[in-house]
Order: sequence, then C-alpha cells, then structure tokens
Amino acid sequence: MRIMNVYDFDETIYNGDSTRHFFFWCFRHHPKTLLYLPLIGYATMRYYVFHIGTKTEFKEKMYRFLNAIDGEEDVKRFWREKRSGIKAFYKKIHRDDDVIISASPEFLLKPLEKELHFTVIASKVDIHTGKYDGLNCYHAEKVKRFREIYPDDHIEAFYSDSYSDEPLALLADKAYIVKGEELIDWDYNQHKKNLRT
Repeated sequence: MRIMNVYDFDETIYNGDSTRHFFFWCFRHHPKTLLYLPLIGYATMRYYVFHIGTKTEFKEKMYRFLNAIDGEEDVKRFWREKRSGIKAFYKKIHRDDDVIISASPEFLLKPLEKELHFTVIASKVDIHTGKYDGLNCYHAEKVKRFREIYPDDHIEAFYSDSYSDEPLALLADKAYIVKGEELIDWDYNQHKKNLRT
C-alpha cells in the first residue's frame, strides 16, 4: 500500500483556473475562436441561469472552440507562459508521488506530469472535439476515478480550495482548504452548511 498526498489543481496548487486561462489564451492567439462565443454564451445561460442540462453537457459545448486551435502545440505554448502560476507552498512540500485530481481537462494538465513530477487524474476530454469520455471529474466522481487507479492506497493529506471536494477529504488522514498560499484545517461541517444555503 502506498501513502500519498492528493491535491486539487485550480486555485489549489495553481493560481487561478487553468481552463479559463487557456480559454482566454486561445481567444487572444486564435481570433477565429471568437466565432464560438455565441454558442458558449448560449450554453452558459442554459446551464447557469436556467439550470438545464449537466455540467458535462455544458462543458462539451464550451470546448467546441478546440476545433479552431492547434491542440497539443497550443497547450505546450500555454504552459510555457503560465507555468509560473504554480504556487510557492506546493513547490516547498511537493513529493514525486503526489496525485493531482481535477475537473479540468486531462489534455491540459497531463503535459505537466513529467516536468513537475506528479500524476494527473482529470476529466477525459478529446483535445480536438471537446467531447467527454465519461463524466466531469468533480465531487464524488473524483473518488471514483482515484479508486480506479489506486484501489488500496492511502491518502495522507488532501488539499483543495473548495468544500465541494469533501468526498476526497474524507479519505485522507488530514485535509486542508487552500486560500492563496495559506493552508487552513478542513472544516467538515462547512460543506453541510453550504448545502443548506
């Protein structure tokens, strides 16, 4: 049995939302992606305002802009510019057996594995079509994906910026909420409070 630390990615070890950053990076470098804005606006209204459809369906529509970019090469270029967004606290406590588990697309985070020496589990999204293979890697789905790969291994510490990750926090000996560079002990009652409001 291996003992490891597990981290969310966006706003946890990375300063910001990597998917959003990549989204706007593509708009700047590939003006033709702007043609997808009406579709993205429609999908956003449908999901967030009218609460129609699933988050996976919403994201598939959002990722249609991938048709207009040079997938793998653009991801490499993006990280050459944005790699400095990895937080200082993580660099200090990093271990080579760390696992990063995120709702962001796998194609966006996987290129960091070799350079930053961690393992990525993320949403399986086709880099050319934006289609999902399975569900968005979020909330309880993160536990399912983690256990598929590490059925018997143990989480020593878990780190996230969001109480929506409580299903994973419950598997760890210790869990932390990350606010900027600050680590705060996990409040196991907070997720219940959020569900009531």
